[in-house]
This record gives sequence, C-alpha cells and structure tokens, in this order.
Amino acid sequence: MKYYIIAGEPSGDLHASNFMKELNLLDNASGYKFLGGDLMEKVSKRKPTIHINQMAFMGFVDVAKNLGKIKKNFKIVKADILEYKPDVVILVDYPGFNLRMARWAKENGFKVFYYISPTVWAWKEGRVKIIKEYTDAMYVILPFEPPFYEKYGCKAEFVGHPLLDAIEERKKTLLSKEEFVKQNQLSQKPLIAVLPGSRRQELDRMFDIMLQFKDRFNDYEFVIGGTNNIPKEMYNKAIDKGFKVVYDQTYELMQYSEAGVIKSGTSTLEAALFELPEVVCYRAGGLSLWIARQVVNKDLKYISLVNLIMNREIVKELIQQDMTVENISNELSELLNNKEHRDRIINDYKELKTKLGGVGASKRIATSMYQHLSLREALG
Repeated sequence: MKYYIIAGEPSGDLHASNFMKELNLLDNASGYKFLGGDLMEKVSKRKPTIHINQMAFMGFVDVAKNLGKIKKNFKIVKADILEYKPDVVILVDYPGFNLRMARWAKENGFKVFYYISPTVWAWKEGRVKIIKEYTDAMYVILPFEPPFYEKYGCKAEFVGHPLLDAIEERKKTLLSKEEFVKQNQLSQKPLIAVLPGSRRQELDRMFDIMLQFKDRFNDYEFVIGGTNNIPKEMYNKAIDKGFKVVYDQTYELMQYSEAGVIKSGTSTLEAALFELPEVVCYRAGGLSLWIARQVVNKDLKYISLVNLIMNREIVKELIQQDMTVENISNELSELLNNKEHRDRIINDYKELKTKLGGVGASKRIATSMYQHLSLREALG
C-alpha cells in the first residue's frame, strides 16, 4: 500500500509516527509520503514534503497573518498527491488544513481516512457534514465522540487515546529521579511542575501570573517545562525569580513532581496519565476570546480534556479572570496538603485511563486501516 499522511503539528507527528510503526508490521511493502516532523521521518526514512515547522499556526490572528504560506502549502500538497497516487490519504488532526484537503482528495478520487477528530463537539458542528461527505473512515480518540457523530448519522470508530501508548513507551527511557535532579542541578526539595505552554502567545498572556506564587511555597522547587519552540530568553524572568527550566524532559518532570500548574491543552491529559495532581490555567487574548465566545458551544461545561472526558470536575480550572495568583496558590496548597483531595484526584485519573481504552490505540488504528484497505483491494 502507498500512504499519504498529513500531520501539521508536533502531536500529530508523534501519533502518526506510532501508527506508522504498526502499519510497517502489517504491510512490509508500505510506502509513505507525508507532511510531518522528525518522528515520522525516522519511521519512514524519508524527508517530509513539508515539515511541521512550516505549518504550525495558532489561533485566528496567526492563521490570518500566514494565509499566503498556507495557500502555498495547499498547492504543494495537491501536486504531490496527484504525482504519488496513494491508496489512501490519512489526515491527522489539524482540521483547518485537513478538512479542506479531505474535500479535495475525495473529489479527486482518493480514499480518505481521518484520525483524531476536530473538536466539533465544542464548536463548528457544521464540520460534521464535511467529515460525513468527504471521509471514508473517521477514527476518534475520545469515548464521547462516537455518540456525538451518531446524532448526525456519521459513523466514527473509537480506537482509544494514543497518548497512553506514547507515555508507556516513553516511560521505558525516562531518566531516574536522581539523574533528572543531577542533570538539571535541582535541589533535594520536592518538585512542582509549571507548564505554561509551547507558544509565545501563551507565555505573553499567562507567564507573569504563573511566576508570582512561588514565594508562598518555599519548601518546594519550582521547575518550568521549557520548549525549544520559544526563544530561551523568554524564560529569563522566571530564572531571575528562582525557577529552574528544563528542556525536552516534560515527562520526567511530570513523573517526579508533587503537583502541577498547567496551561489548558494536551499537557493536562498527559499530567493525568502520569497521575500528577494539577490545577489548569488559561487566558486567551482579547480578539481570540471575543471570536471564541461567538462560536464555542454554549453547553460546554469544561475546558480541560480531563474534565471533558469524565464529564465532571476532576481538576480545578482557572480560566480568564479566575486565573489569579490567589486562586492558583489556594488550589496548589490543597493539592499539596489535603491528602483526601489528592487521593480523590488520583483515583479519578485511574478511571480516566480505563475510559480512554487502555494502551494499544496505535495498533488498533493501524489494524483497522489496513483491513479497510485490504478489503477494498479484495473487492476490486
């Protein structure tokens, strides 16, 4: 089989690389072309047509500023697909780009699989119509998504959440706590993880607040999970206040910390899978917030994936004006000092893992895709 895979962000690169490994076990003759990153390159042993570094745009304003580059990427990909003639185009998350690509690919006679649903249950429900019309199979990773799609007469297959696979695999190579502490010149104090996000806009909006509660917890070492996506000098203000910064060791930080102050996003779910008690924080910019309020489903109760999946408050969410130094400090104190509160959260995390389907998502989706294509080939 020949597979054309489009992943436009680091998370898509990770999850696509994992199911590509499983496809290789099922289909020795598999060939790939793709948009993606270093992980997909390592599996396929070829360079991406476009690297994710040229594709990761965040929010309404950032997309508007880069419309010219996005249009150019579309043109490149369309020509590449027509030349390669794949058996299937596999779209991984990245809905702004991939939903348009789904329509084009289907109209040009290609089979289309979509992996990791857009958040149609949160906003832009009209996208379900596009998915129903222009995809041959939708593979979803959240347990409440198939019932949502069924309301629109659209079949979606729940394969489990790939983060469970990624984390289990990564745990095999984690540094020991002693190595982690020594390598990053940390003290022997218990650790608190601070994860402010991986984009400059997020740090601009939230970092100052996240740096102001440290002095209330002098018995702890505060460690920021840094990212190379952000210039290192942006962390200088944190270092000046006594924070430590570690790079590319977020999972070690989650594994060995007592609690976390975490920006809403995938990291909140990762923290839960490491059973790290956390408080979730988020502040949007003025224009992005105004636009979001016009389009987001008003019935949506929560913002963090942990609470959304469990459909109840498992972790405290401090959003917009609720994200204050006082509120963060109060919840962090509860996480550190209230054993009953900690135990309840950790027990809820265990239930969460079960709801997410357990390990094996990458193998399940690869098997389903391969069987789908093999059946089509057998039927001619």
